[in-house]
Amino acid sequence: MSVALPAISSWLSARAAHIEHVLDRGMPQAAVVPARLHEAMRYAVLGGGKRVRAALVYAAGYGCVARQQVEPALERALDCSAAAVELVHAYSLVHDDLPCMDDDTLRRGKPTVHVQYDEATALLAGDALQPLAFDFLTQMPTEAERVVKATQVLAQAAGSLGMAGGQAIDLESVGKSLSREALQQMHQLKTGALLLASVMLGGIAAGASEVQHQALKHYGLAMGLAFQVVDDILDVTADSSSLGKTPGKDAAANKPTYVALMGLEQAQAFAKKMHQEAIQAIAPLGESGQYLTGLADFIVLRDH
Repeated sequence: MSVALPAISSWLSARAAHIEHVLDRGMPQAAVVPARLHEAMRYAVLGGGKRVRAALVYAAGYGCVARQQVEPALERALDCSAAAVELVHAYSLVHDDLPCMDDDTLRRGKPTVHVQYDEATALLAGDALQPLAFDFLTQMPTEAERVVKATQVLAQAAGSLGMAGGQAIDLESVGKSLSREALQQMHQLKTGALLLASVMLGGIAAGASEVQHQALKHYGLAMGLAFQVVDDILDVTADSSSLGKTPGKDAAANKPTYVALMGLEQAQAFAKKMHQEAIQAIAPLGESGQYLTGLADFIVLRDH
């Protein structure tokens, strides 16, 4: 059973509004010294984005328990985990947009942080958002073992064997022709690692069983790849008003993408294949996995 696309879009919007509130309350207010830094941090995090990673946290958590078992302590643990992944994601975007990285000027439909403020402030904002993410994890109202495991999962996803490592490979690969295996490895680190971590954090918060843990892991791996393939497709098919960032940037920078490697039609077919693998992976969750199924549909079928 899956949630129909209009329904999952409505649920995703509700989750986005909810995590926006959690982040707004949990981040330093703009007036707190150093005010300019806090203002930049809030600018980077609040008021934009689909919050897919946060939604994956909630969907995975709900997927591991019966509806009547979603108690306040679990909701709070999911809030802390969802906020943490959104903060790490936001920090990565701030740094990726810098002139020394991707040198982009548009993000989530508004000027990037270094354009709105300056490069030094953008660098510091990213530096401050990352530890704030782990501060949120320490506030999970659950067993210490789960907090430690969640911290480990997110730290590894953000580090040199995860997101940062993927970005390093991406920068080294400009102008080069990568094999499909090399391209897949790069994106499993750069994009897939944090998406996988989002799913796993939801499972940790909910106390997932081993069977549920494996289902979430396989789902997260498949959706991490699907998300990036769709991103590559949208980079050549969408415009800036719908995409919220500069389209055609990868092609202009001569970066390897799935579309460049496989062609548009084969890339679309590969995304559909990963989508099906993700759906099959969470069959053991039964009806509780409906939001994960709906999110898989949303991610692959989205047009921005």
